[in-house]
Amino acid sequence: MTARPLASALLLFLLAPSAWTDAPPPREIVLRIEGLSEPVEILRDRWGVAHIYAKSEHDLFFAQGYNAARDRLFQLELWRRNATGTVAEMLGPQELKRDVGARLHMFRGDLEAELAWYHPHGPAIVNAFVDGINAYVAEAERDPAKLPLEFPLLGIRPGRWTSAVVVSRHNGLLSNIQQEVGLAQAVRAVGADKVKSLASFEPGDPDLSVDPTVDLSLVTGRILELYRAFREPLKFTRDEIVPRYRRSARGGRSGAAVAGDDAPRGRDIGSNNWIVSGRLTRSGKPMMMNDPHRAQAAPSLRYWVHLVAPGWNVIGAGEPMLPGVSIGHNERGAWGLTIFGSDGEDLYVYETNPANASQYRYRGSWEDMRIIKDTIPIKDRPPAAVELKYTRHGPVLFEDTEHHRAYAIRAAWMEIGSAPYLASLRMDQAGSWEEFRDACSYSRIPSENMVWAGVDGTIGYQAAGIAPRRPNWSGLLPVPGDGRYEWNGYLPIRDLPHVENPDPGFFVTANHYLFPAGYPHKDAMHYMWADPYRAMRIGEVLASGRGYGVADMVRLQNDDLSIPARALVPLLRGVDLPGARPRQARGLLLGWNSVTDRDSVPAGIFEMWLGRLRANLVELRVPRDSTALLEQVLVGRAGGELSMRRMIDWLQAPDAEFGPDPAAGRNALLARSLAEATAELARKLGPDMTKWRWGQNRYHHALIRHALADAVNDATRARLNVGPVPRGGDAFSPSATGGGDNQTSGGSFKIVADTADWDGSRGLNNPGQSGDPESRHYRDLFEIWARGEYFPVLYSRRKIEAAAEERLVMQPGRASPSASHRVPTPARAARRD
Repeated sequence: MTARPLASALLLFLLAPSAWTDAPPPREIVLRIEGLSEPVEILRDRWGVAHIYAKSEHDLFFAQGYNAARDRLFQLELWRRNATGTVAEMLGPQELKRDVGARLHMFRGDLEAELAWYHPHGPAIVNAFVDGINAYVAEAERDPAKLPLEFPLLGIRPGRWTSAVVVSRHNGLLSNIQQEVGLAQAVRAVGADKVKSLASFEPGDPDLSVDPTVDLSLVTGRILELYRAFREPLKFTRDEIVPRYRRSARGGRSGAAVAGDDAPRGRDIGSNNWIVSGRLTRSGKPMMMNDPHRAQAAPSLRYWVHLVAPGWNVIGAGEPMLPGVSIGHNERGAWGLTIFGSDGEDLYVYETNPANASQYRYRGSWEDMRIIKDTIPIKDRPPAAVELKYTRHGPVLFEDTEHHRAYAIRAAWMEIGSAPYLASLRMDQAGSWEEFRDACSYSRIPSENMVWAGVDGTIGYQAAGIAPRRPNWSGLLPVPGDGRYEWNGYLPIRDLPHVENPDPGFFVTANHYLFPAGYPHKDAMHYMWADPYRAMRIGEVLASGRGYGVADMVRLQNDDLSIPARALVPLLRGVDLPGARPRQARGLLLGWNSVTDRDSVPAGIFEMWLGRLRANLVELRVPRDSTALLEQVLVGRAGGELSMRRMIDWLQAPDAEFGPDPAAGRNALLARSLAEATAELARKLGPDMTKWRWGQNRYHHALIRHALADAVNDATRARLNVGPVPRGGDAFSPSATGGGDNQTSGGSFKIVADTADWDGSRGLNNPGQSGDPESRHYRDLFEIWARGEYFPVLYSRRKIEAAAEERLVMQPGRASPSASHRVPTPARAARRD
């Protein structure tokens, strides 16, 4: 995002309270809700944020659950079905494998202890939240007009929640085991040394030796079928839509003028956060900035809420299916998160008993698998009876009866306290940096970089997550489950990297390598990290040391400068180029400022050239018959591509892989890649180079596709999808808009928290707060997100009332909270024609 129109437009937006304080009086709604003990008031501001005021903790979280269901009911229903393994009941036998995987990996420990981990009042909080959701589900059962559009599209009804649904792990940021299988295949194909030369491991030189009892030829993708099935996003087909809304058999996707390329890239998933000391701000008080980079979705992944009751005054966002706030601020401080990373999964390989496939060898003896018999309902079919098997290490993913082998996952996230983000409940009440660190010690999943900015002037960083200690292996490859490779407990979270009041006056995390030199706990370290370029750019801006304000931090979150562009483009000087068009393109690149602005032609040329460089480097350095295998591990994550840091190192210091004259071979690859890029741009956008702008609907853009969009007719699709709009930025700029044509991930939620004036904080939630396509809050934040603008995150009652568009008063119904109804098992969805 360039500063020219943004600076002036943003300044007006931030400094003109009359733009939102002169609103008409809020509409008044009064409801009687069974399950409350006292009245609750919800003020919804003009950006769709609900500010909930309750007189007790129970009523606060009951109202949060009720309000989340009111705004995000279909999103909650998909979560419930994925969590309970009942998707096949809704969609049919094609989803049976997903449900088996969900039930196989379901938390089956002590639920009361599990809930108590997240907060001293955890069981009461979660049950109140669930009761609130179910109260709205009951309303929708009585009045189907309250159901959002997706329910009639699929002909379904929502089901009831239980506390077990809230603690599901299915949506966690996991998947180390996929890297293990990919690395195993790669090591078998090309050897450990070649894999190390291509992948980017930190720290140093990890052990990629294979135990001789593990046959890597048997370690294939089929082992992970059940694991992948329950982790993959749910997709819908036209046959699952009721006929009146169904896409025609011959119809295709809408928006033919919009480029495709919707597959998420490993390098595009990440997050930024940073804290700035009062020494570097104009106010003299700290600030906290956070923009997690997750999937761009309609509705959005996260949901803003403000929770006020005795002992609670926290505003921010979390996933709408969870109580509390995972990123935000209270009266004493602000916090945010990015993924720190960890290796919390291992694939164990077992020898099984030829006479009894449900026994495996452990420490020289046959040990019985634990077997759970279950029944899975299936739409229009009889229920399916399944057996779920477990070793002492965890769920059995695959049994190879021919070779007498079984494969199981040991997952740290199966431990008590590993439901994603729920430990944020403790953070929501932290009153100091030390209290915040203590709260972080309960945060196991996902593994996070937590930052804090306190009103007392303290800033700090604490890595948080469950980190297994492996005394005799790296955790990067499958190992035998015979007892020789066992975890030695978990590293105490406070022993993970942490910093208090860093000397530079700021601290940045962007999923990059953050273990300090000489870190003593090497048995708990992991090796897969993001490239450092987002962090480098943020750090170089903050290091200028001038006084910062909110508007400066908004600009930095939307900064489009690409450090890789700055490193690679100068290599074109003096290179012999074939033809006039590549020479013209080089001239534009060499005069460019490395800012991937949406209106920039050089940015459009660079991004296409970068893609061709990557492809040609793969062709040069990866054995031809192993390319497909290595694609999933080259950046240390499944589905990724070559590490940008590796690419820059190779190109700046060419080696013998480029030929007998490495510099000449490197230059030839640079020239060929630019010629291919300009030829591709001419095919894609026409021969006129002035039309090769990076940001346009035929090139880099944002089109948010609803999960049902490709299954419904054109008219319905238009109601569900959001966009497109042209985008700037790329995968390596702080704005993190990705390297593909369509921005499928990035910062949909953003926050700039100002401890000097909480009402001066700013935020975003793209495309809107509501999950109902008929609501004006479904897409009302999309345009300001596209412009790099934010809404005010109001905290004081006076400011909230001035911006309120709706006042909902929830009066207690006939029953007390203790009499509220909980359903112990998922309800079967009713058909709706």
